[in-house]
Amino acid sequence: MSFAALLARLGGMGRFQVTYVAALAVPLIMLASHNLLQNFTAGVPEHHCRPRATGATADIPLLVSIPTDGHQQPQRCRRYVELQWHLLEANATANGSTAATEPCRDGWTYRDGAFAHTIVTEWDLVCESKTLKQMAQSIYMAGILLGSGLFGILSDKFGRRAVLTWCYLQLGVTGAGTAAAPTLLLYCLGRFLTGLAMAGVSLNSSSLCMEWIPTEARAVVGTINGYSYTLGQFLLAGMAFGIPHWRWLQLTVSLPFGLFFLYSWLLPESARWQLSAGRPHQALAGLRRVARINGRKHEGDQLDLEALQALALQEPPVPGGAVATLFRTPGMRMVSCGVSFVWFSTSFAYYGLAMDLQGFGVNVYLSQLLFGAVDIPAKLISVLVIGGLGRKVAQGGSLALAGVCILANSAVPSELRVLRMAFAVLGKGSLAASFNCAYIYTGELFPTVIRWVQTGLGLGGTMARVGGIVAPLVRMTADVSPVLPLLIYGAAPIVSAMATRCLPETRSLPLPETVADVETR
Repeated sequence: MSFAALLARLGGMGRFQVTYVAALAVPLIMLASHNLLQNFTAGVPEHHCRPRATGATADIPLLVSIPTDGHQQPQRCRRYVELQWHLLEANATANGSTAATEPCRDGWTYRDGAFAHTIVTEWDLVCESKTLKQMAQSIYMAGILLGSGLFGILSDKFGRRAVLTWCYLQLGVTGAGTAAAPTLLLYCLGRFLTGLAMAGVSLNSSSLCMEWIPTEARAVVGTINGYSYTLGQFLLAGMAFGIPHWRWLQLTVSLPFGLFFLYSWLLPESARWQLSAGRPHQALAGLRRVARINGRKHEGDQLDLEALQALALQEPPVPGGAVATLFRTPGMRMVSCGVSFVWFSTSFAYYGLAMDLQGFGVNVYLSQLLFGAVDIPAKLISVLVIGGLGRKVAQGGSLALAGVCILANSAVPSELRVLRMAFAVLGKGSLAASFNCAYIYTGELFPTVIRWVQTGLGLGGTMARVGGIVAPLVRMTADVSPVLPLLIYGAAPIVSAMATRCLPETRSLPLPETVADVETR
């Protein structure tokens, strides 16, 4: 009897599994709040140089202190070396624009608005220091990348539930600590540690679902988890609108993890892991508890240690060379490289769009709602296309559509805000569909031995996080040309869409069991 058959005997997708999935899905709602948080905590308000201090008692008119840009708005990063009083004359012209200017030596003045209290206004992350804002987001994503490897190893050693409980605590504490950070350096450190914990929450929530949920229900559970992230995007927009101060918003999205930490002690450990870790007595107790909750007490009482130990022997051993297997043969190299392209470009373009809500010229709270809402039909359509037209069409098509939308946006004038927003929303929805396809397609491309140890999906997840790290840094190329970031973000999915043509179709085909099956396919 396999472990899947044992779960079916003990109730399948019973009351325990439903409750378990719900308990793990609620924290996932808050993941979006942290991943996209800097859209609001690092929002950039309108600003200009603080005028030169003088002995005059009256306020100095802005016109004589700050030069204007091409839109007749105060320049953000320059001021006149000498006050240009002649610009107040009735017949004054733009002659003052030729006067000498200098950087903002006395700081900046920020206009009141949606972003009156952000890390940008607190630590003056504008002009020469504006790249530090993007660095802070990349540091957070680097924490997620490191945490994926670190907490993956720790969960294999100490258990999925134990590590998940620790990550809830770490995320709550470091998130709250970030809200109290007195300097940008400590803020970045707090965000890095939060990213570490975020990876642990995501990884171990997925592992626990996979190891407690029957095989036939995994697709539905995966969809529920995906829509939990979508719901989190709606929640973030509401919280950011109601809590404009970055410290209080940071604290608000972090404190719920204290509650998740408390109730996580009630969640049973993975029986699969307990068996593989040589703890059959604990596995037996946990399975009997599950049977009672599912109304299958009699079946649970019939379980014994001998049956569980025999079951443990049926589990495939973890191959020591699983990572090397990804690139050992031509077929595996083709699959691994294709999967890497897909995951990197999807995440790269996704965070390139999702972390630049201000760049589309539309109210940021409305933009966040639209970006969240488009995920609902996008993920549903992706599932229909996957089943009807196949994996390659769904994966390549969603990437190509995303790239075209992003590139089209680079050609739309900034004055056409509605059209720019429409292209951005369609592109973001296409990338959400690409993520949905990638989870399914990746699991079907790799052989069973690679899927079982999650090495294949681990490769995709790693490349996605690398894309998330690089995406904010590419935003800095806007200093060279305002459209250059969009050109780069749009080119990546199109290149990956072409790369998917080299991958095999897996719809209605048996899953490969060995590397040899991949080569013959």
